Amino acid sequence: MSSRAQGAQAQRGATAASGPPPGSARTASAPSVSAQPLAGIALLLVSMWALSSLDASGKWVMAAGVPMLLLSWVRYASHFAVALALIVPVKGWRILASRKPREQMLRGGAMLGATLLFFTTLRYLPQAEATAINFLAPLIVLLLAPWALREPPRLSRWIAAGVAFLGVLVIIRPGGGLDPVGTMFGLAGAFCFSAQYIASRRVAADDPLTSVIWSGGVGTVVLSVALPYVVPTALPVLRDLDPLHWCVLVSTGVTGCFGHLLQIAAYRKAAASTLAPFTYLQIVSSTTTGWLIWGHFPDALTWVGIAIICGSGITIGVLEWRRARRPPARP
Repeated sequence: MSSRAQGAQAQRGATAASGPPPGSARTASAPSVSAQPLAGIALLLVSMWALSSLDASGKWVMAAGVPMLLLSWVRYASHFAVALALIVPVKGWRILASRKPREQMLRGGAMLGATLLFFTTLRYLPQAEATAINFLAPLIVLLLAPWALREPPRLSRWIAAGVAFLGVLVIIRPGGGLDPVGTMFGLAGAFCFSAQYIASRRVAADDPLTSVIWSGGVGTVVLSVALPYVVPTALPVLRDLDPLHWCVLVSTGVTGCFGHLLQIAAYRKAAASTLAPFTYLQIVSSTTTGWLIWGHFPDALTWVGIAIICGSGITIGVLEWRRARRPPARP
C-alpha cells in the first residue's frame, strides 16, 4: 500500500476520526465540496485502479531484481517531478509554501516508512492480502484518537477496531499459506500508515496539492541520501532490464501521483461520507491485478476475513457520520 500513502484510506481514516479528511475539499484552504456524487465516486474508483497498478508494478519490478530502496527512490522522484510539472504551472510556486513545514516533514517521513514497509510486505505476500491487512490502518487511528487527536474515547471505535483485527487474524491464520515475515511487515506497515493519517490531520490547513508535492519531495530527499550505496550493487540488474521493465519502474511514481490527484478531485466532487464505503473496493482492484499478473486469488476464508475488515470499517464510518450530523445537545 505504498501507493495509498495519501490515498483513500487516509481520507477515510481521518473522516471516521471525526471531522473532514485531511487533504480533502473540506479543509480550510480548499474549495467546498460540489454536489456531484457520481463524478466523485467515478474519480475515486479510477484512482484506486491507478494506485493498485502502482502496487502491482512495484511487486513486478522487485521480482525482476530491482532493489526496494531504488524502486522507492524512482517512485518518489518521478512522483515529485510529475507533481511539480502539473501543479506549479497552474498554482504558481507559492503552492510549495506550507503553514506547517515541520508537520509536513513528519507526514512525509511517515509516508516514506509506510512505503518501504508495504513494498517489503509485497515481496512476501500476495497483493490482495497485503492490501487487506493495511485496511487496519484507519481503525488504528480510531483506536488512538483519544491520545493522538485528543478526541473523546468511544466504545464503538474500540469494538470496530477489535472486530477488524479478528478479520486480520482470519487472513493470517496458521495454515493460510502467508509468510509470517511478510505478515509482520504488513502489520507494522498498517501502524505506520496510521501515523501518516494522524500527521495528515495536522497539515489540514495546507492546500492538499501542497501535501502532494511535499510528500514526493520528502521521500526523494531522504532516499537520495541512500542512493550512492544502493546504485553500485544495483547496476548489474539495471543493465539487464528491458525497456518494458524501465517503463514500469518509472510508471510507479506517475500512477502514484495521478492516483493522489484523482482522489483530491473525488473529494471535491462528493462528500467524504459518500465516498467512504467505496474506498474498500480497492480490494477488488488489488485482487484483480494480483490475479491477472500472478494468478493468485484469495481463498474463501481469506475473503471472510476481508469482509469482516471491510464491514467493520464501513459500519463505524456510518456511525461516525451519523454522530457528526446529530445536532449538539442543548445546555
